[in-house]
Amino acid sequence: MNFIFFIIVLISFISAGWRQITWMPGDGNLSPMESLSRSMVESASGSVELALGLVGVMTLFLGLMKVAEAGGMLTILARLIRPLMVRLFPNVPPDHPAMGSMILNMSANALGLGNAATPFGIRAMQELDKLNSRHGTATDSMVLFLAINTSNVTILPTGVIALRAAAGSIDPAGILPTTLFATMFSTIVAILAAKMYSRVFMIKRTRPVEMEGESNGSTPSEKEEPVNEPSIGGYPVWVSWVAVCTLMSIIPLTVFFGKSISPWIIPGLMLGFLAFGVLRRVRVYEIFVEGAKEGFQVAIRIIPYLVAILVAVGMFRASGAMEAMVNILADWTGKVGLPAEALPMAILRPLSGSGAYGIMASIINDPAIGPDSYTGYLVSTLQGSTETTFYVLAVYFGAVQVRRIRHALAAALTADVAGIFAAVVICSYLYG
Repeated sequence: MNFIFFIIVLISFISAGWRQITWMPGDGNLSPMESLSRSMVESASGSVELALGLVGVMTLFLGLMKVAEAGGMLTILARLIRPLMVRLFPNVPPDHPAMGSMILNMSANALGLGNAATPFGIRAMQELDKLNSRHGTATDSMVLFLAINTSNVTILPTGVIALRAAAGSIDPAGILPTTLFATMFSTIVAILAAKMYSRVFMIKRTRPVEMEGESNGSTPSEKEEPVNEPSIGGYPVWVSWVAVCTLMSIIPLTVFFGKSISPWIIPGLMLGFLAFGVLRRVRVYEIFVEGAKEGFQVAIRIIPYLVAILVAVGMFRASGAMEAMVNILADWTGKVGLPAEALPMAILRPLSGSGAYGIMASIINDPAIGPDSYTGYLVSTLQGSTETTFYVLAVYFGAVQVRRIRHALAAALTADVAGIFAAVVICSYLYG
């Protein structure tokens, strides 16, 4: 991450510097270097505002998660999908809180609830760090979880559907099948990439040991094998299959009733968590407040990481480097179904969620393009099926002070490329 951060800043400075040398003063126009300076200040301020804006959301969902944990929901969910999760995360005990947190994070992402998924993801990272023998270095489980998180299967991209409806689309939920296809493909690629990259010698040698309980200061040389002694088993396999089939049966409902269902999701989640706690005789108010106290502390802790990455991304855009990259690649990508109008969206999506969202909004609201054109469907699918990778890296790893991310960025970017490729293929097939 040190190298990536420096390279983005260096390229931005060189690009803005070259434009400054060849710049001709205009009527009240800022020079390239002045624009770069202003972007840095605005990005830094926006980073703090973004982190503070997460306080309320984190407080709400961490409180609800505490209620679920106290009622035993995490254990139930962990047992339910144990056959899959145990194979994906062999070093995480099936009944460990990290397992339940990861499941809730993936579930929230599947419903397009990015704000709800973030607190669950941070909690999962905090729990995974308790299994880490070398704090500050990402474990294989952390890397795999982050890679899956940046490409998570999405059943209901609620925010994108709402924006398409506001733009006058005759079929706002038309991106459901394209988003589902793209995210399924990118998630499979994310898993394979994380597993394969972890076996590269230079990465394998930096692998921390994962052990149950707090780290006792031992090093990998002292413990060659991770401790993995689950205290409980899972449900019978047929129960897990019933749960998977039930989840799959929801997909047709999202296709036909996605627009009607989306407003019910967040209120339904809150009622569902609290009702579960009441049925399990949990003191829901006290437990909720106890879990909510963590929200402010976590949001403050991630501010330095957000400032670093968002300032670098802001510089990359303001310097003209982003525009130059688009101009170079547009002729090539247009031949494979990625038009020049959508290319900035594909490049910016892993770097800036708000920037990509703005590009998508401008494209689908453009009368010459519209939300129901091929380009409109493509940018909508890209927004719903790819994640702001650098933001996720900064927030999730920042929450546990992980500085050595090993192969996390490579796996996540591989999944991003796979998601873009799959979105182009499915949109070309259905709407091209």
